[in-house]
Amino acid sequence: MPNYFTKPSKSAEAEVTGAIKQWAYSLTDKDSLDPLFERIGESRIVMLGEASHGTHEYYNWRSYISRRLIEEKGFNFIAVEGDWPDCYRLNRYIKNYAEEGKGAFKVLHAFNRWPTWMWANWEIVALADWLQHYNQALPLNKKAGCYGLDVYSLWESMESIMQYLGKTDPQALKAAEEAFKCFEPYRYDEGQSYARATQFVPELCENEVVHLLKEIRAKLPSYNTDHENVLNAEQNALVMVDAERYYRAMIHGGPHSWNIRDDHMAQTLDRLLKYHGEKSKAIIWAHNTHVGDARATTMSEEGMYNIGELARLKYGDDKVVLVGFGSYKGTVIAGSRWGASMQKMQVPPAFEGSWEHLLHTAGNHNKLLIMSDFNHDVFMENHIGHRAIGVVYHPQYEKYGNYVPTILPLRYDAFIYINETTALHPLHIQPDGHQMPETFPFGV
Repeated sequence: MPNYFTKPSKSAEAEVTGAIKQWAYSLTDKDSLDPLFERIGESRIVMLGEASHGTHEYYNWRSYISRRLIEEKGFNFIAVEGDWPDCYRLNRYIKNYAEEGKGAFKVLHAFNRWPTWMWANWEIVALADWLQHYNQALPLNKKAGCYGLDVYSLWESMESIMQYLGKTDPQALKAAEEAFKCFEPYRYDEGQSYARATQFVPELCENEVVHLLKEIRAKLPSYNTDHENVLNAEQNALVMVDAERYYRAMIHGGPHSWNIRDDHMAQTLDRLLKYHGEKSKAIIWAHNTHVGDARATTMSEEGMYNIGELARLKYGDDKVVLVGFGSYKGTVIAGSRWGASMQKMQVPPAFEGSWEHLLHTAGNHNKLLIMSDFNHDVFMENHIGHRAIGVVYHPQYEKYGNYVPTILPLRYDAFIYINETTALHPLHIQPDGHQMPETFPFGV
């Protein structure tokens, strides 16, 4: 992903900071978000980003926004940048299905794929408990759900399908077993050995997963379990098909594997909206790089697109609201390499000339920007660097790999700026005192 950016001129910086001082809302308490809810209006899809996968404030503000959208505007579900099988178990728990009455901590503690902290954290425990309580008195078709959008869970999805078919369709189980046998030698390294093997046999297991999907789709009308389990079976088969494509593309590098992943997320969103009905509404939680319209960044120059762009194109700008998040400095949970132990890392002050630095220069308080207020030429003409921290992070090299050149008012419909952020609270590291930390700064 391109990460170079040109520092704006002094006059441009002065114009940008002046406009921010004039038009940004101070974010002091939960009521400060009222302009955002006015902007959301009757939109069908609200996407809530984050500038990292390990920041407490991003999770808490998104949680509060999601609760209000569910309670006040009738949103039907939250779909996150997470694995379908894990999130589906959480969905069963919050909807009070009898077999999932383990408690939010146990359900989320079972999220054991690295980076575990993304969803196995105390902030999500608080949201899950709220959802479970909210759903208790509602009929099944009115309960708010939670689903995973991502494509990484090849083996978990395969195991889920085999368990389901073993109970409902022994004949179709044979197709699942054939797919399992094909992938079994490549199981233990997150698809890397499978990706390498496809250099020599390009369609290594493609036929098996496509056949399994066809078999399941042909039998869906005859499955007599509850409707969500039927949805689950089909989605797990689709995860397998797209995961196989993703791992096959991964070895070649470039934008293709990224696009497969975001296209899968977009199609999963489409299926969930269709499943919940023509008037259904969705909340999406994902990184800014997925949520913020890629056409407003240099990602598009590399041939990359994302779920935010795809949703705007399919559903229309008036039905989709994209909300970005960012901060000036703080701490974050991340790893030094893929699979490494999680660490609390310092996030240094944003580099001069970046959006985060300009927002800080305009006042070191938290802010809400409604982007229709910022259509000035200086905002629209400059690709200014916008920080993006992943699950792998090296603060000392941040300038060279963590800023995406961005036209902010075109990338988002609203932006929430937190001047100083703190690290997330993972479940797999005991919090101080072994107690749940405060999950929202205003006691919500």
